[in-house]
Amino acid sequence: MNISIKLIKRSWLFAELNEKDLKKIVAITSLKKVGKQEILFSDCEEANGFYVVLSGKVKLYKVSPEGKEQIVHVISAPEAFGEASLFLKGSYPFFAETLSDCELLFFPKRDFLRLIKKNSRLSANMTVNLSQYVKRFASLIEDLSLKEVPSRIAKYLLDLSLKQLEGAKSSKEIELDLSRSQLASRLGTIRETLSKSLAKMKAGRIIDIKKNKILILNREALEKLASGLKF
Repeated sequence: MNISIKLIKRSWLFAELNEKDLKKIVAITSLKKVGKQEILFSDCEEANGFYVVLSGKVKLYKVSPEGKEQIVHVISAPEAFGEASLFLKGSYPFFAETLSDCELLFFPKRDFLRLIKKNSRLSANMTVNLSQYVKRFASLIEDLSLKEVPSRIAKYLLDLSLKQLEGAKSSKEIELDLSRSQLASRLGTIRETLSKSLAKMKAGRIIDIKKNKILILNREALEKLASGLKF
């Protein structure tokens, strides 16, 4: 099994596929090495394929008519992005920009759709993936419309702690995957409000802050805050 197949198998989009099917998938892909702050595609641009991250991070975001940026999601290895666009009127619904130097696998639309028709397991995985896509955006809409900034922060930290739990020594320590400005954009607020909320959570002994790391001191209180309760 070559390195490309080993890497692609890390993505659960291709889970449980046999080596023969994986080789067919790898055969249609192209490896792209992209530098930091490169736009991969733009909002409403015609979708000609999707990506899987092998290394690095990519942000997905929307821009308002006034120029305000709202980060929708941050993608890291071995996640896929842009795949829903293959079925959504043929265009990407957001911008995609690299947050670091990245290695990406690109899957062309026509060739991938042809593989889906021939492989029931791949088709089933794609259906689950699209369901997660809908769930993610429903959660984002709920957070931005119904929850205050501290609750959004708490939920983000809890989600991030679960994401980083695998292979970590302690789930209590979280390494932020965004700068403060980017995190504020992700949570639908401004940097000053984010900093004040974090400082208040620190003063309440819910978290501690060390540069780009967050230490969860009181998970129960953080969970209550994430549910919408005030502190």
